[in-house]
Amino acid sequence: MLETVALFASLEPEQLAAIEKYAVVRRYPKNTVILCEGDHSDSLYVILSGKVKVYLNDENGKEVIINYQGEGEYFGELSLIDDSERSASIVTAAATTFAVISKAAFFEALLGYPEIGIQLIGDLVRRIRTLTGDIKTLALSDVYGRLCKLLIDLARPEDGRQIVSEPLTQQEIANRIGASREMVCRILKDLETGGYITQDRKQLIIHKALPRRY
Repeated sequence: MLETVALFASLEPEQLAAIEKYAVVRRYPKNTVILCEGDHSDSLYVILSGKVKVYLNDENGKEVIINYQGEGEYFGELSLIDDSERSASIVTAAATTFAVISKAAFFEALLGYPEIGIQLIGDLVRRIRTLTGDIKTLALSDVYGRLCKLLIDLARPEDGRQIVSEPLTQQEIANRIGASREMVCRILKDLETGGYITQDRKQLIIHKALPRRY
Protein backbone atom coordinates (compact mmCIF):
# COMPACT_ATOMS: atom_id res chain seq x y z
CA MET A 1 0.00 0.00 0.00
CA LEU A 2 3.04 2.30 0.24
CA GLU A 3 4.36 1.88 -3.30
CA THR A 4 2.95 5.26 -4.43
CA VAL A 5 4.57 7.21 -1.58
CA ALA A 6 7.65 9.23 -2.55
CA LEU A 7 9.24 8.69 0.86
CA PHE A 8 9.48 4.94 0.19
CA ALA A 9 10.10 5.13 -3.58
CA SER A 10 13.64 3.74 -3.34
CA LEU A 11 12.60 0.51 -1.61
CA GLU A 12 12.12 -2.89 -3.19
CA PRO A 13 8.76 -4.71 -2.85
CA GLU A 14 10.00 -6.96 -0.06
CA GLN A 15 11.34 -3.93 1.80
CA LEU A 16 8.01 -2.15 1.41
CA ALA A 17 6.27 -5.19 2.85
CA ALA A 18 8.60 -5.05 5.85
CA ILE A 19 7.80 -1.35 6.41
CA GLU A 20 4.06 -1.96 6.11
CA LYS A 21 4.08 -4.20 9.16
CA TYR A 22 4.77 -1.09 11.24
CA ALA A 23 1.76 0.80 9.85
CA VAL A 24 -1.74 1.00 11.30
CA VAL A 25 -4.49 1.73 8.76
CA ARG A 26 -7.13 4.25 9.82
CA ARG A 27 -10.13 5.58 7.88
CA TYR A 28 -11.96 8.84 8.49
CA PRO A 29 -14.99 10.52 6.88
CA LYS A 30 -14.90 13.99 5.30
CA ASN A 31 -14.52 17.00 7.63
CA THR A 32 -12.79 15.04 10.41
CA VAL A 33 -10.09 16.98 12.27
CA ILE A 34 -7.04 14.72 12.39
CA LEU A 35 -4.61 17.05 14.13
CA CYS A 36 -4.83 20.51 15.67
CA GLU A 37 -2.09 23.11 15.72
CA GLY A 38 -0.36 22.84 19.10
CA ASP A 39 -1.13 19.14 19.57
CA HIS A 40 1.56 16.77 20.73
CA SER A 41 1.87 13.76 18.42
CA ASP A 42 4.68 11.49 17.31
CA SER A 43 3.32 9.74 14.23
CA LEU A 44 3.78 9.94 10.48
CA TYR A 45 0.53 9.96 8.49
CA VAL A 46 0.69 8.59 4.96
CA ILE A 47 -2.36 9.28 2.77
CA LEU A 48 -3.42 6.08 1.03
CA SER A 49 -6.58 7.59 -0.48
CA GLY A 50 -8.59 10.79 -0.15
CA LYS A 51 -7.45 14.35 0.54
CA VAL A 52 -6.64 16.58 3.52
CA LYS A 53 -6.46 20.33 4.09
CA VAL A 54 -3.50 21.81 5.96
CA TYR A 55 -4.39 25.11 7.60
CA LEU A 56 -3.77 27.66 10.35
CA ASN A 57 -6.37 29.70 12.23
CA ASP A 58 -6.49 32.25 15.01
CA GLU A 59 -8.66 32.75 18.06
CA ASN A 60 -11.17 34.70 15.96
CA GLY A 61 -11.65 31.83 13.53
CA LYS A 62 -9.76 33.43 10.63
CA GLU A 63 -8.26 30.67 8.51
CA VAL A 64 -5.27 30.48 6.18
CA ILE A 65 -4.96 27.38 4.01
CA ILE A 66 -1.36 26.21 3.69
CA ASN A 67 -1.89 23.32 1.31
CA TYR A 68 -3.98 20.38 0.20
CA GLN A 69 -2.45 16.90 0.17
CA GLY A 70 -3.67 13.76 -1.56
CA GLU A 71 -2.84 10.12 -2.21
CA GLY A 72 0.85 9.29 -1.89
CA GLU A 73 1.67 12.34 0.23
CA TYR A 74 2.30 12.47 3.96
CA PHE A 75 2.45 14.78 6.97
CA GLY A 76 3.78 14.66 10.51
CA GLU A 77 7.38 14.13 9.41
CA LEU A 78 8.64 16.97 11.63
CA SER A 79 7.40 15.14 14.72
CA LEU A 80 9.71 12.27 13.79
CA ILE A 81 12.68 14.59 14.21
CA ASP A 82 11.76 16.65 17.26
CA ASP A 83 9.20 16.65 20.06
CA SER A 84 7.68 20.05 19.30
CA GLU A 85 3.97 20.76 19.01
CA ARG A 86 2.19 20.35 15.68
CA SER A 87 2.77 23.43 13.52
CA ALA A 88 -0.56 23.26 11.62
CA SER A 89 -4.01 21.71 11.73
CA ILE A 90 -5.20 18.91 9.43
CA VAL A 91 -8.79 18.12 8.42
CA THR A 92 -10.01 15.62 5.86
CA ALA A 93 -11.36 17.26 2.68
CA ALA A 94 -12.83 13.90 1.57
CA ALA A 95 -13.19 10.42 3.01
CA THR A 96 -9.55 9.52 3.66
CA THR A 97 -7.51 6.44 4.55
CA PHE A 98 -4.15 6.74 6.31
CA ALA A 99 -1.27 4.47 7.13
CA VAL A 100 -0.05 5.73 10.53
CA ILE A 101 3.50 4.94 11.61
CA SER A 102 4.66 5.85 15.11
CA LYS A 103 7.98 7.56 15.75
CA ALA A 104 9.41 4.47 17.46
CA ALA A 105 8.36 2.23 14.58
CA PHE A 106 9.72 4.68 11.99
CA PHE A 107 13.14 4.79 13.62
CA GLU A 108 13.22 1.01 13.82
CA ALA A 109 12.47 0.91 10.09
CA LEU A 110 15.08 3.59 9.45
CA LEU A 111 17.79 1.49 11.09
CA GLY A 112 17.03 -1.33 8.66
CA TYR A 113 16.57 0.89 5.58
CA PRO A 114 18.69 4.08 5.90
CA GLU A 115 17.77 5.13 2.34
CA ILE A 116 14.41 6.22 3.76
CA GLY A 117 16.27 8.89 5.73
CA ILE A 118 17.95 10.20 2.58
CA GLN A 119 14.57 10.43 0.86
CA LEU A 120 13.07 12.20 3.89
CA ILE A 121 15.83 14.81 3.88
CA GLY A 122 15.27 15.39 0.15
CA ASP A 123 11.54 15.86 0.68
CA LEU A 124 12.11 18.27 3.56
CA VAL A 125 14.45 20.36 1.40
CA ARG A 126 11.83 20.45 -1.38
CA ARG A 127 9.13 21.58 1.04
CA ILE A 128 11.36 24.30 2.49
CA ARG A 129 12.05 25.63 -1.02
CA THR A 130 8.31 25.63 -1.76
CA LEU A 131 7.52 27.47 1.47
CA THR A 132 10.26 30.03 0.72
CA GLY A 133 8.66 30.68 -2.66
CA ASP A 134 5.21 31.01 -1.07
CA ILE A 135 6.51 33.50 1.50
CA LYS A 136 8.16 35.53 -1.25
CA THR A 137 4.92 35.63 -3.24
CA LEU A 138 2.89 36.59 -0.17
CA ALA A 139 5.32 39.36 0.80
CA LEU A 140 6.10 40.85 -2.60
CA SER A 141 3.00 40.25 -4.75
CA ASP A 142 -0.40 41.93 -4.68
CA VAL A 143 -3.65 39.96 -4.46
CA TYR A 144 -3.88 39.62 -8.24
CA GLY A 145 -0.32 38.30 -8.48
CA ARG A 146 -0.94 35.78 -5.70
CA LEU A 147 -4.17 34.62 -7.33
CA CYS A 148 -2.51 34.15 -10.71
CA LYS A 149 0.36 32.18 -9.16
CA LEU A 150 -2.08 29.89 -7.37
CA LEU A 151 -4.05 29.17 -10.56
CA ILE A 152 -0.89 28.54 -12.58
CA ASP A 153 0.53 26.24 -9.88
CA LEU A 154 -2.69 24.21 -9.74
CA ALA A 155 -3.28 24.04 -13.50
CA ARG A 156 -2.43 20.92 -15.51
CA PRO A 157 -2.24 20.66 -19.33
CA GLU A 158 -5.20 18.91 -20.96
CA ASP A 159 -6.18 19.02 -24.66
CA GLY A 160 -4.07 22.11 -25.26
CA ARG A 161 -5.55 24.00 -22.34
CA GLN A 162 -4.60 24.53 -18.72
CA ILE A 163 -7.16 22.97 -16.38
CA VAL A 164 -7.57 23.52 -12.65
CA SER A 165 -9.59 20.44 -11.78
CA GLU A 166 -9.38 20.86 -8.02
CA PRO A 167 -12.78 22.25 -6.95
CA LEU A 168 -12.13 25.43 -4.98
CA THR A 169 -14.65 27.89 -3.61
CA GLN A 170 -13.87 31.58 -3.73
CA GLN A 171 -13.50 31.54 0.06
CA GLU A 172 -10.96 28.70 -0.14
CA ILE A 173 -8.97 30.63 -2.75
CA ALA A 174 -9.10 33.71 -0.52
CA ASN A 175 -7.86 31.68 2.44
CA ARG A 176 -4.97 30.32 0.40
CA ILE A 177 -3.71 33.70 -0.82
CA GLY A 178 -4.51 35.88 2.19
CA ALA A 179 -7.23 37.98 0.61
CA SER A 180 -10.93 38.71 0.96
CA ARG A 181 -13.54 36.62 -0.85
CA GLU A 182 -14.96 39.77 -2.42
CA MET A 183 -11.62 40.66 -4.03
CA VAL A 184 -11.17 37.12 -5.35
CA CYS A 185 -14.69 37.18 -6.80
CA ARG A 186 -14.00 40.49 -8.55
CA ILE A 187 -10.72 39.34 -10.11
CA LEU A 188 -12.14 36.03 -11.32
CA LYS A 189 -15.12 37.78 -12.90
CA ASP A 190 -12.86 40.26 -14.68
CA LEU A 191 -10.64 37.44 -16.00
CA GLU A 192 -13.70 35.59 -17.23
CA THR A 193 -15.10 38.73 -18.91
CA GLY A 194 -11.77 39.18 -20.66
CA GLY A 195 -11.86 35.63 -22.01
CA TYR A 196 -8.86 34.48 -20.02
CA ILE A 197 -10.71 31.86 -18.00
CA THR A 198 -14.00 30.03 -17.73
CA GLN A 199 -15.15 28.43 -14.51
CA ASP A 200 -17.86 26.27 -13.04
CA ARG A 201 -18.24 24.24 -9.87
CA LYS A 202 -16.07 21.39 -11.15
CA GLN A 203 -13.13 23.10 -12.84
CA LEU A 204 -11.49 26.28 -14.03
CA ILE A 205 -10.03 26.53 -17.53
CA ILE A 206 -7.20 28.93 -18.41
CA HIS A 207 -7.51 29.70 -22.14
CA LYS A 208 -4.53 32.02 -22.55
CA ALA A 209 -1.71 33.62 -20.61
CA LEU A 210 -3.04 35.68 -17.74
CA PRO A 211 -2.23 39.44 -17.80
CA ARG A 212 0.86 40.42 -15.88
CA ARG A 213 -0.98 43.27 -14.19
CA TYR A 214 -4.53 43.81 -13.02
